[in-house]
Amino acid sequence: MATVSIPACTSALLLDIEGTTTPITFVKDILFPYIREHLEEYLSTHWEEDECKQDVHLLKKQIEEDMRQNRSCPVHTVDQTVHTDEEKAIREVMDNVLWQMAADRKSTALKQLQGHMWRAAYSSGRIKGEVYQDVIPSIKRWRGQGLKVYIYSSGSVEAQKLLFGYSVEGDVLDLFDGHFDTSIGAKVECKSYERIAERIGCQPEEITFLTDVTREAKAAEEAGVNVVVVVRPGNLELTDDERAHYDLVTSFSQLELTGRA
Repeated sequence: MATVSIPACTSALLLDIEGTTTPITFVKDILFPYIREHLEEYLSTHWEEDECKQDVHLLKKQIEEDMRQNRSCPVHTVDQTVHTDEEKAIREVMDNVLWQMAADRKSTALKQLQGHMWRAAYSSGRIKGEVYQDVIPSIKRWRGQGLKVYIYSSGSVEAQKLLFGYSVEGDVLDLFDGHFDTSIGAKVECKSYERIAERIGCQPEEITFLTDVTREAKAAEEAGVNVVVVVRPGNLELTDDERAHYDLVTSFSQLELTGRA
């Protein structure tokens, strides 16, 4: 693919993670399987610790909310205070977590427990955050040209910081000026990008957003943000219309900043 020029008015780059800086397979084939494979071990080891108790408490609240809303949920209910058999209680938590993951739930309770498990995995060296080889050199080049660089991902800010703090390239967190997650709004809503511009302190047209998801690209565009769609192995196939409409890159190295050295 040809070089893509970014407008000279750009002062900030906003980067998606999954499918943009990082292979989609990292989440699907590394992070999620890690939870499934190590859940019992993690709960057994940390069961009596305050953080784990809080995680279980949140899961219990989520189940109660699901039952109030008549949502389907596993047959077990989680109750850490009333049980005679710790293993049975752990099994009930496991059933709920695995059920939520199978249903692709995005509940705060699930995200919090996953985040704590991933933190332990990253800090022990069991997992390293994957980034494409073109990402770090390109970010360093952009920063050298006076641009600010931010992350916007549906993964929590804590999960983002773990990925880049324990990456295959080492701790690269100092390359980013800030992180945004869905607490600022959904990535498919244009208001989210307006809020990010306000938080950064610039106009939407001064931001260039890199993503592999065209629904996100459309929302950003509606907010006045400049958009580049990233085409990586394993990403969702683009339609002919999408290919014609958006600037496309297969590598960050193809991005050139107009009027900058």
